[in-house]
Amino acid sequence: MLLNVPDKCGSMPHESADVFLLLVIKSSPWNYDRREVLRKTWAKERLQNGVWIRRVFISGTVGTGIEKRKLNKLMRLENREHHDILQWDFNDSFFNLTLKQILFLEWMQKCCPQVRFLLNGDDDIFANTDNMVEYLQSLDGNNGSKHLFVGHLIRYVGPIRESGSKYFVPVQVQESNSYPPYCGGGGFLLSGFTARVIYNMSHIVTILPIDDVYMGMCLEKAGLEPVSHFGVRTAGLHVPSHNVDAYDPCYYRDIILVHRFLPHQIFIMWHGIHEPDLKCGSSQISNSET
Repeated sequence: MLLNVPDKCGSMPHESADVFLLLVIKSSPWNYDRREVLRKTWAKERLQNGVWIRRVFISGTVGTGIEKRKLNKLMRLENREHHDILQWDFNDSFFNLTLKQILFLEWMQKCCPQVRFLLNGDDDIFANTDNMVEYLQSLDGNNGSKHLFVGHLIRYVGPIRESGSKYFVPVQVQESNSYPPYCGGGGFLLSGFTARVIYNMSHIVTILPIDDVYMGMCLEKAGLEPVSHFGVRTAGLHVPSHNVDAYDPCYYRDIILVHRFLPHQIFIMWHGIHEPDLKCGSSQISNSET
């Protein structure tokens, strides 16, 4: 481990129960602009609806030689100012995302063992964390101590066998031609209970380099299931017409998260949905939920 924030959830492990929602954001060292925008918008640490939201970025390293040293210095400077980066010395690549997830879960067991809920997502999502807190607070009888794993549910798919694909998995790595149900890795919500279960299962489930599928494999091993939530749109948000602004805040004020936003779009959208005089017609709202 290169960078750590062991007191992120409190100076003592039991104090982590005071953290209602921990935002766990996958980032790479060179994504400085994304991290800066998130710190100012949906990932801002704050008291929301009477509960605490905290934030960590999880990262490996990139490059070699001078480039690697410069980017690691950038991360150190950021962490000195913001106290929100967990970094390990492994190559931050697509096929190491599962390693990144497991290392985070190991850290959580030590430093945030009683956190209530977590958002696990990429640094290019737009997340309405206000809605997220409301949704989690509305759960009947679940304060993070019971199973929860929700997102964009993917079922009835299997490994991509074409060697030219980004998601190529050879039969030597995964013999089965089917994957268990899982949620798209762009962003999903889970309880502290479920995060601990996944970490325990990771000791007995062979690592698969596709991280979101691996989460589903760990859930299956534990006899748990992921479920769908209409407000999680990791495949993007369908806007009904080419004649309207696809980034109208009215389409986004009722969702939980949408994947693939540029930093300036996140900044504009966050302020857009919080405009006190924002007016949305009923047709816009209904279309945004279809």
